[in-house]
Amino acid sequence: MRSPLSQPLPLTGERRKREAAQELSLDDAGFDRDISRALSRGKLVPQASVDLHGMTVAAAERAVRAFLDRAVAQDLRLVLVVTGKGVRLEGGRVFGGRIRAELLGWLNRVDNRTQVRAVRAAHPRHGGSGAFYVLLRRRSSASNRSLRAVPQR
Repeated sequence: MRSPLSQPLPLTGERRKREAAQELSLDDAGFDRDISRALSRGKLVPQASVDLHGMTVAAAERAVRAFLDRAVAQDLRLVLVVTGKGVRLEGGRVFGGRIRAELLGWLNRVDNRTQVRAVRAAHPRHGGSGAFYVLLRRRSSASNRSLRAVPQR
């Protein structure tokens, strides 16, 4: 049986451009049924995670960018970004977390969007609404091959 992470084929050409142009949202649209089911049943766990607790917004943005770059370089498929819920009470008003609110915007930036396929809130065992699963795009198999590896005729 193949793992749910190994099933989708790499995007190529026009389809990659079309999907990269679509904005990310916090729904399950980018996660296929097998991945969503495996996550909810605990059969699939994130391959890496980054915890943004205690960081400033600027530091958290840099950490997310560096984390995504490392994850793509390692050819990871599913990662976890822990933002924290950030709910606090100030002067009788409830405020949500800035990092949590900014994450989707950071992931939708052009340089990150080409690497990210989908994002959704994590299962309670991985942080619930204070964390997000980020599904990364597969690298094109053509970019992994060297032209020198092909026998010359």
